[in-house]
Amino acid sequence: MQVFDLSDVKPHEFVRYGLGCLELLAQLGDSCAKECREKMRVMVAGGDGTVGWVLGSLGELLKQGRQPVPPVGVVPLGTGNDLSRSFGWGGAFPFAWKSGIKKSLVQFAVWIGNWHILVSMPSGDVVDPPHSLKLTEECDLDEGLEIEGELPEKKTCYEGVFYNYFSIGMDAQVAYGFHHLRNEKPYLAQGPITNKLIYSRYSCTQGWFLTPCTSDPCL
Repeated sequence: MQVFDLSDVKPHEFVRYGLGCLELLAQLGDSCAKECREKMRVMVAGGDGTVGWVLGSLGELLKQGRQPVPPVGVVPLGTGNDLSRSFGWGGAFPFAWKSGIKKSLVQFAVWIGNWHILVSMPSGDVVDPPHSLKLTEECDLDEGLEIEGELPEKKTCYEGVFYNYFSIGMDAQVAYGFHHLRNEKPYLAQGPITNKLIYSRYSCTQGWFLTPCTSDPCL
């Protein structure tokens, strides 16, 4: 078993270099590396964002034809753990952590659906995208898409894969505020209970209570 701290080793780095080295050794005839690559299992300890980050990075293996894609298990250490709860991993990690780990290791593998998201915006806009969105040069809009006004000459595009749900509503505004706070002051967000209190505060100051009503449904 190998443990990686995602603050030191990013998931896409593991896919590119870690799995890449195993595949290279397997091609050179290393039977141990080949067996390790084929039977690899990944356990993610974190919340929905962390799990989605890892799943999105491993999804690149399918695009590159580097199969098999390692199955991913979840140790629910996040705030909401919606994805973990939906697939029967549980909404919170039990205090009896040893039994929780053993339960996670014997789960059956299932397929999960995902959405491919492409975000385009005028060049020059300063954004702080989540880990699941990566800068891309390819940005082809749907020809059947109705667009009001003229498209900017220069644009910046991000693409990514989302699991479980994707939102651009007021709940996304609250989550975006929490994301910035956690990046700027990580010592404030150190556990599910504290995080839920922070989410509650943002919900009352940036969410439904302060969202202006509009008669234009396209806004």
